[in-house]
Amino acid sequence: MEYPILVSVGIIEQDGKYLVTQRPKNSNHNSLKWEFPGGKVKFGEDPKKSLERELRDELAVQVKAGDLFGYSSHVYSHNGVEKHFILLAYICRQVSGEPQKNRPEISDLRWVRREDLGSYDFSQAAVPLVEKLIGS
Repeated sequence: MEYPILVSVGIIEQDGKYLVTQRPKNSNHNSLKWEFPGGKVKFGEDPKKSLERELRDELAVQVKAGDLFGYSSHVYSHNGVEKHFILLAYICRQVSGEPQKNRPEISDLRWVRREDLGSYDFSQAAVPLVEKLIGS
């Protein structure tokens, strides 16, 4: 049995819009799906520090991870292999930098109004977070 994969993601708001990223077309899973930016937490790493590191590396932005917004849990099955992802979503304050695609794992990024988030095709793990954000 495999252990769950812990992922920290950022809820970053600027001028009434939220930052979302899109996975590339040929991803192993979630091809062209939208998600909140972030990444896997390394063994022994603090989830907030992991998120700050991931956003600096992937998007060239410096953020300060704040309060936990929410979490989600989802099992993906791809080619007969199941992987359990647990997402921890933190409210983040952007300190510096302008988001840019620094890694091939990001095919697009956008600032999206809360009321428009529901029209994006989000990964299943991110859907509960989107629903909470729209409803809050």
